[in-house]
Amino acid sequence: MVRQFKGSRNTKETQIDIKLDLDSNEYNINTGIGFFDHMLELFAHHGSFGLELKAAGDIHIDFHHTVEDTGILLGQAFYNATGDKKGIKRYGFFKVPMDEALVECVIDFGGRPYFSYDLEFISQKCGDFDMELIEEFFRAFASNAKINLHIIMHKNGNSHHVSEAAFKSFARALKEALTVENDRLMSTKGIIE
Repeated sequence: MVRQFKGSRNTKETQIDIKLDLDSNEYNINTGIGFFDHMLELFAHHGSFGLELKAAGDIHIDFHHTVEDTGILLGQAFYNATGDKKGIKRYGFFKVPMDEALVECVIDFGGRPYFSYDLEFISQKCGDFDMELIEEFFRAFASNAKINLHIIMHKNGNSHHVSEAAFKSFARALKEALTVENDRLMSTKGIIE
């Protein structure tokens, strides 16, 4: 089964191109937003996802549109790359410590979008990046990938560390949920939409 997606999102605010390969591990990411690129690189690396992503947006205004639209397209990419969802484990969870911070991510890749998030950031910015945009990214991803996503902060700390633990735990939980373990569809309904 080929688990890939290639697509784009073009609006008056952003132009984003993506190529996703769930069974590769090479990545090249450029959104024009340094901190966000760093988080997406951590995500691709720790999830072992092949990801080429190039974004151009109205970052002269702020980073909101680029971050949210990246979440939208990346969520769509994962939804489409998994096809009929046959054989995937469907569920994944992982806790990641980053020094003093501890974040857990729990995922159901079952076609029922839901998002729960309780990260808090001591600093509202990392460099010029507004930390509230982390929530916008994950919300957009969950909605467009049609997943149930819970991101739980067990221990707070440095805002960079909390964010890094979130993206790493998200990557590892998603990797687990998308692991092909058999040829069965993990739904008694017989379909995952």
